[in-house]
Amino acid sequence: MTEWRQTSAGELGRAIGRGEIDPRDLTAAFLDAIRAHPMQYRIYARLTESRALAEAEAAARRAQAGQRISPLDGVPVSWKDLFDSAGTATEAGSKLLEGRVPTRDADVLRNATAQGLVCLGKTHMTELAFSGLGLNPMTATPPNIHDGTRVPGGSSSGAAASVAFGLAPASVGSDTGGSVRIPSAWNDLVGLKTTSGRLPLTGVVPLAESFDTVGPLCRTVEDCALMLAALEGGKPADLAGATLKNARFLVLETTAFDDIRPEPLAGFTHALERFESAGARIERGSAPEVAEAMALAGILFTAEAYGTWETTIEARPEAMFPPVRERFRSGGSHRAADYVAAWRRLRAIRATWAERTATYDAVLVPTAPSLPPIAERLLSDADYFVTENLLALRNTRIGNLMGVPALTLPTGLPMTGVSLMGRPMAEERLLRLGAAGEVALA
Repeated sequence: MTEWRQTSAGELGRAIGRGEIDPRDLTAAFLDAIRAHPMQYRIYARLTESRALAEAEAAARRAQAGQRISPLDGVPVSWKDLFDSAGTATEAGSKLLEGRVPTRDADVLRNATAQGLVCLGKTHMTELAFSGLGLNPMTATPPNIHDGTRVPGGSSSGAAASVAFGLAPASVGSDTGGSVRIPSAWNDLVGLKTTSGRLPLTGVVPLAESFDTVGPLCRTVEDCALMLAALEGGKPADLAGATLKNARFLVLETTAFDDIRPEPLAGFTHALERFESAGARIERGSAPEVAEAMALAGILFTAEAYGTWETTIEARPEAMFPPVRERFRSGGSHRAADYVAAWRRLRAIRATWAERTATYDAVLVPTAPSLPPIAERLLSDADYFVTENLLALRNTRIGNLMGVPALTLPTGLPMTGVSLMGRPMAEERLLRLGAAGEVALA
């Protein structure tokens, strides 16, 4: 049973289908592993043990009757603690929401449950999802798989740790500015940021709903495809025969390489070399509209975030980690007219981007231009927290600003990722490219 903890969700699902694994044994094995793990309380905010065992029992009965309802029927997964789960606290990593117990599941959790997935529990996260570092001294900071002194990336920090440490076959996170992709890259996982609007946000604790998206953190591209299908109750992308031969990629030089650290650059360069060896055609180019969009990011993200949370935050400001609280508060200084003008300009920028990238299969950037910082320094140096957080999220925010899906793959060099940005609502095409890229990088 030990090997199950390092097995992909897709492989576990196939083994259930062949009768080689009983979902009850699989779920019990993961629950036992979580309870025995020394980092349990830094990764999981709470377990949903009774629910998991009941769902596993139902999945086992379906398997025995030959009536499995999806490829992941009977596979247990973890959920970031901002997805509502009926009867179980959902607190979004914040003491401000302590004791908040929803009465119904988030729509994506309902969809996944209807597809037979087993809910293991809720994972720790950055407060209200507003940081890419994963540091949360108010509730818990999950560990980084490579270095216990470093942060794991956020805001889906516990989601990444649950998979990286073998405490879930896959996890579900959210991504507003990089919160799926940063922890995936820093823990050598595959992470999918979906197009805004592709998956429903009903029952998801918001940060900035204009940019909020739901996405999986997994071991493989196939697992991301299977999880996407489960989250929307659809059909998984067909990855058979995926190839990079003659795929045309644009390496975005605008913004994405500013102040990049040596290790992420080396990982990205390695990935480009492997992609080219697999037959991809790689070009380099600039997109001035990206720099303009980045200049609008401050007002677009912070104004909406603070508009959403001002009343709650200011009722108990002492309950928040100061750097995160002040990041929220920075949104209060913007005029409504400027916010509206920024959105009007961003929509025009997105049109320019779509035209510029239309002839490419995907746009490539290093997922993060930095490595995960040391947690202790972030705690003691507020200015360092701000600069490292903004740098970590810099490249991933491009995908959110442009309104496109993005997939991060581990490059093979620890804590570094290569991101492929596709076209809106074209996740299946992006996943096929990712599957071929995964093979090239293996």
